[in-house]
Amino acid sequence: MSSHRQSKKRRYVTWGVAGAAVVAGAGIAAQTSMAATTWPAQKTFTGRAFDTCAAPSLAAMKAWNTGFYGAAAVYIGGKNRGCAQPNLTASWVKSVSAVGWKLVPLYVGSQPSCGSGGSVKISAATAASVGKSEADDAVSKAAALGMKAGSPIYLDMEAYDTTNTSCNNAVLTYVRAFDKELRAKTYRAGFYGFTSSSAKAIANATDKTDLPGNLWYALWDKQNTTTADWPFGSTQFTGHSRAHQYMVNSKETRGGYTITVDRDAWDAPVAITG
Repeated sequence: MSSHRQSKKRRYVTWGVAGAAVVAGAGIAAQTSMAATTWPAQKTFTGRAFDTCAAPSLAAMKAWNTGFYGAAAVYIGGKNRGCAQPNLTASWVKSVSAVGWKLVPLYVGSQPSCGSGGSVKISAATAASVGKSEADDAVSKAAALGMKAGSPIYLDMEAYDTTNTSCNNAVLTYVRAFDKELRAKTYRAGFYGFTSSSAKAIANATDKTDLPGNLWYALWDKQNTTTADWPFGSTQFTGHSRAHQYMVNSKETRGGYTITVDRDAWDAPVAITG
């Protein structure tokens, strides 16, 4: 994400952290759960999205509603969220949704002990309990903003050393607990990570139990696509379940408002609002 926790230079360093591929499993994690009896229909957006550290003002969002972008990611919470969000309120969500924006809820929870992102780290001893409690917090934050049941929540996991087995196992334990709790509360599970490490750990995990059904992968190749550069198995995360962060720190001016954003190719669920 655009300098919300790390400088651009540091992010490129961490993006290059080597991650050993684990044995690929078959299929992808289910996006819903038998724990929920009725799931609202998924709301999907296909097009270009942006993410930026702090949610822009309503005036800026209206000015940026030119058709170039159709969705915006917003950081709804998490102990490692890097920016204050004075604009991000239920009223703002309602207003920008009425203008036509689709929203992507992003939660910055605990981060890997073997990575450089975030100050609050995942501990192997508490990974499951913390994952569950942080999922509860994520749902509470999303609901308070008017993002209804059936919405996705994308868990932001920064780059880490996936060759560190104990650290990687703790991350997967945390993610499984987080996702299981999301689904128990009828929210869809999404995941943001790097193709060199965190996203690869999810895509290549042998055991797919309780892993996210929607993958937002960071690969800064400037290709606005979710297919041509897809780095994992061709049958994985199909059916409107992929997003691609393809460019970072792009300073853009629209309607008199200048914002530094990351660009995303989107073909995945977005929040249910209104």
